[in-house]
Amino acid sequence: MTAAEIAAELEVSERTVYRDVVELSSAGVPVYASQGRTGGYQLVDGYRTRLTGLSRAEAEALFLAGLPGPARELGLGEPARTAQLKMLAALPPGLRDASSIAGQRFHLDAPGWFHDPRTPPVLGELAQAVWQDLELTMRYKRHDEVTRTVEPYGLVLKNGVWYLVGRVGESLRSYRVDRITEVTPTGRTFERDPGFDLPSFWAARAVEFVRQMLRDEITIRLSPDGLRLLRFAVEEVAVQAAVTDEPGPDGWVRTRLPVESLDVAYTYMLRLGPEVEVLSPPSLRSRMASAAEKTSALYR
Repeated sequence: MTAAEIAAELEVSERTVYRDVVELSSAGVPVYASQGRTGGYQLVDGYRTRLTGLSRAEAEALFLAGLPGPARELGLGEPARTAQLKMLAALPPGLRDASSIAGQRFHLDAPGWFHDPRTPPVLGELAQAVWQDLELTMRYKRHDEVTRTVEPYGLVLKNGVWYLVGRVGESLRSYRVDRITEVTPTGRTFERDPGFDLPSFWAARAVEFVRQMLRDEITIRLSPDGLRLLRFAVEEVAVQAAVTDEPGPDGWVRTRLPVESLDVAYTYMLRLGPEVEVLSPPSLRSRMASAAEKTSALYR
C-alpha cells in the first residue's frame, strides 16, 4: 500500500504514516518500501506479532515495569524504547493508550534528595559482564585501593546508589559501584549458581549489614515526644532492636538503644534536643551536657 492509501485507511496524515513506518522499522518490525509507480510500503510475508491475550491492567503493569532512568544508566535505554514500540504495535487498538496512561500517573525517581545522580563510569561495563557471565578483575577504593577478581552476579540500585553483587572466592560480597575505579575482563566466563536469588540475597544482606554496624549501646530516657520522634532520628533497624521499659510517672521511658558508634549516637541524640537524656555511657552523657551548655549560652 502507498502512504496515501495507508493514511486514508487509518484516517491520519501521510506525514504520520512516514513517521510511524520509521519508528516500526527501528523497532525491528520488517516494514520496507519499494520505489516506482507501483511501489509502496510492504510487510515481510508471514510476519506476525505474538503478544496476545493481555488485559488492560496487565498492559498498564507491563509499562510500569520499564524504569527509564536505571535502564539508561545500564546502557539499555534504546532497547527498552524499541521494546515498548514493539509491544505497542502488538497490542489491540483499545489498549494502545496503556503506556501514556501509566506514564502520566506513576513515576519512579530513585535517587534520594540532595544526592548526586551521576552515573558511575564503569556501570555499563559491569552490566555487560553481568548479562554475559564474564569474570572481571576490578580495582576497588576503600581506605586504600585493592584488586579483586570477581564473578559479577547482579546489580542493585538502592536509594540512588548502585551496588555490585559478586562472588569472590567462595563468598558472595557487595561493592559500591562508584568506588570501583577500573574493570578488566579476564576473558573467562563463569558458571552461575542456579540457586542464587538476587532479591532474597540483597534483602538479607541489607538487614545483616545494618545490624553489624550497631556495635555499641547507649541508655537514654525519652519524653513521650522523644519516643515518637526516635524513628525519625535513628536507623529503623536500631529502633526495632531497642529495648524500652514501661513509662514512669512523668511519661518518660528508659530505653537501651544499639548504635553504630558513640560519635554517631551523639549526632542522633542532638536531633532529639530536650526530648532525650543520655544516662550512659558517662562519656556520651558528658558530651551532651557540654553541648547543652553551649546551646544555652547561645540563647541566653
